[in-house]
Amino acid sequence: MAANRVGRRLNNKTHSPSRGNREPGLAVQKRQARVTVKYDRKELQRRLDVEKWIDERLVELYLGREAEMPEEVNIDSLLDLPSDEERARQLQDILHNCNNNTEVFIRELIFKLHGLQKQDVLHNSGIEPHN
Repeated sequence: MAANRVGRRLNNKTHSPSRGNREPGLAVQKRQARVTVKYDRKELQRRLDVEKWIDERLVELYLGREAEMPEEVNIDSLLDLPSDEERARQLQDILHNCNNNTEVFIRELIFKLHGLQKQDVLHNSGIEPHN
């Protein structure tokens, strides 16, 4: 719709609202943020999906006993471990007080961790600001 357009049309030219009040570094900063988001979005979304999945499954596993639920399952500490067997042991330790069977959760989480990057790698892969 024409009413939703920004600016006004005069003699087949579009004039947009004034942008003269910006600081010079702001445009560069915004552009860097967009580039970082563009290249990291898929990996960040994948990690967020895993974190959401963990939270949902923990709520199911500890239904009615939420006070016993672990504070956190740290994805990065699991990724630091050299093998899936050690990850499984770590998860069993974290979930030791769960009355429900955790084997399926552990197996599925270890599978989801494959190919996932540590959080510090995600931060370091963006564009560094230049001074």
